[in-house]
Amino acid sequence: MFSPLDGIRVVDLTHVLAGPYCTQLLAMLGAEVIKVEPRLTGDLTRFGGALPELNDELLGLSFCTQNTDKASITVDLKTEDGIEIVRRLVADADVFVENFRPGVSERLGLGFEALTALSPGLVYVSLTAYGQDGPIGHRPAYDHVVQAMSGIMETTGTDETGPVKVGAPYVDYAAGQKGAMATMAAIMEQRRTGEPQLVDASMLDATLLLMASTLTTVANTGQRPAKLGNQAASGSASSGCFQTADGLLSIAANNDRQFLHLCKGLGHTEWADDPRFATQSDRQANADDFRQLLAEVLLGQPAAEWEAVLDSLGVPASRVRSLDELMVEGQPDARGLLADVEVAGRPVRLPTTGFKVNGEVPGPVLPPPRLGADTERLLASVGYDDAQISQLRADDIV
Repeated sequence: MFSPLDGIRVVDLTHVLAGPYCTQLLAMLGAEVIKVEPRLTGDLTRFGGALPELNDELLGLSFCTQNTDKASITVDLKTEDGIEIVRRLVADADVFVENFRPGVSERLGLGFEALTALSPGLVYVSLTAYGQDGPIGHRPAYDHVVQAMSGIMETTGTDETGPVKVGAPYVDYAAGQKGAMATMAAIMEQRRTGEPQLVDASMLDATLLLMASTLTTVANTGQRPAKLGNQAASGSASSGCFQTADGLLSIAANNDRQFLHLCKGLGHTEWADDPRFATQSDRQANADDFRQLLAEVLLGQPAAEWEAVLDSLGVPASRVRSLDELMVEGQPDARGLLADVEVAGRPVRLPTTGFKVNGEVPGPVLPPPRLGADTERLLASVGYDDAQISQLRADDIV
């Protein structure tokens, strides 16, 4: 198996989505990830998801999605004994990941200075809403709040609708990926220098870089981005989203070759000879005229038929699908984006890493852990004997 992080131990004090997704990616790449959860309740997502029978088992689909391949230990972090357990785990770890608000880890005695005193080569990762500094670094947030803060909602809507939130929690998953990439880079740097590494990643940073071209335009011009709605970011007159006989079709004919093939596919090669549309700049200057012609022709056939025609000519195009439609067409399965994992006695399809290496997709090996399933084993691994473990149980510490 492709396991580049085999031998790396990660202590995971993250919760909900972005942080757990970060550590899950590390786990699917071979790291040993120890998820530290609150007693009795565990991660909030254990109760959430579209399969009620898994919610009843505290293995909700929302939890399963970003917690495969981890061990679970329950600890009361409001107690000194609970903090001591985490400190012992970290002393034997390579990486520590947390997504508390800035300052919380320090108040708990789990800040960078405290933990690198225990583990001098530690990679310490903080994944927060806005980062550890800056005028709003102290604020808490969730995905939709960062969408509002970042400007992505403002560019997603139209003048008629106003700002519109992106449907799925893109911010969380982007931040998780950014955190995992930063963690792996920091592991390599620690191996190179022998020095501890402090990673500071944020949801806002990840979101702004998801729209890097827009960010650089604003940074260099001060211009407010337009509300594009379904228009193509390229602004090409022959690109965008158009109504067909039965639904919407998205087209990206951004260069001259694609434009010529678009005209051919739509049965109007004379458009290419029209002086209004001869060059990119001509088409831009007469964009409204061209889009009107394009819109009228596209109404003549269903979106799927136009998609097939344009695909045969090498013009990027797709009818607007729902996710469930895409799933049954087979491309996600061909790419190995989901793996079958047995959870509480039933098969559940859960995400992989989403890339291939040597023809294989690294993905989950172990199901998400039951709450506290590894508590006693992990306590024993860091020096607690049976009597001490029994006392911790009796005192409701674990």
